[in-house]
Amino acid sequence: MSVELLENERLDELHRNGYYIIQNPKKFCFGMDAVLLSGFARVKKQETALDLGTGTGIIPILLEAKTQGLHFTGLEIQPESADMARRSVAYNHLEDKINIEIGDIKDASRIFGASSFHVVTTNPPYMTGQHGLTNPNEAKAIARHEILCCLEDVIRESARILKPQGRFYMVHRPFRLTEIMVLMHQYGLEPKRMQLVYPFKDKEPNMVLLEGLRGGNPRITIEKPLIVYRKPGVYTDEIYDIYGY
Repeated sequence: MSVELLENERLDELHRNGYYIIQNPKKFCFGMDAVLLSGFARVKKQETALDLGTGTGIIPILLEAKTQGLHFTGLEIQPESADMARRSVAYNHLEDKINIEIGDIKDASRIFGASSFHVVTTNPPYMTGQHGLTNPNEAKAIARHEILCCLEDVIRESARILKPQGRFYMVHRPFRLTEIMVLMHQYGLEPKRMQLVYPFKDKEPNMVLLEGLRGGNPRITIEKPLIVYRKPGVYTDEIYDIYGY
């Protein structure tokens, strides 16, 4: 179908099911972390999934392409991003499978109700308000820094929204791993699976993928490291597979 592209917007191919996504590079474009999360998360047949802070809808669209989930919802506080997400959903004819809601992560359990989803995914802001340089572009700053919500907000609301034995998936930075684990345990999202992501095999990890289970028993599986680049500019086979190239 035809879709209206606003000033500075572009239509990018996702290499999955012929899907495309609308993005504005002057605002914010999705990164590898979102793609890796879509490859790490599991949404089973007849399950519903919610993506907190969905941005332009990249994770729900990729999860619809990669899984057998029944329905996907994205929650986004920035109206401009939510509008791009909705137009991308319409462009890909996914209105029956994906809906985008405008709202605050801090109010997510009130918006959707307690115990309402089987799966929650999130690619939240990595930096605290005082950590790193805040981007002068408001949309990028909100996406990268804990300006409108903090890590505890994300984990607390995820725990409330998930059904008993529901699964929580998040991508974040390893330097906050202790804080993440403490909060997950505090709110009853028992860490069950973890994978560290390394830019090169001889470098330190720069991302961590986590799965938690609401009401799960203590026991975590550490998956083999995920290496992004075989050499500069050349992805490993695992990354090519996740991207669908």
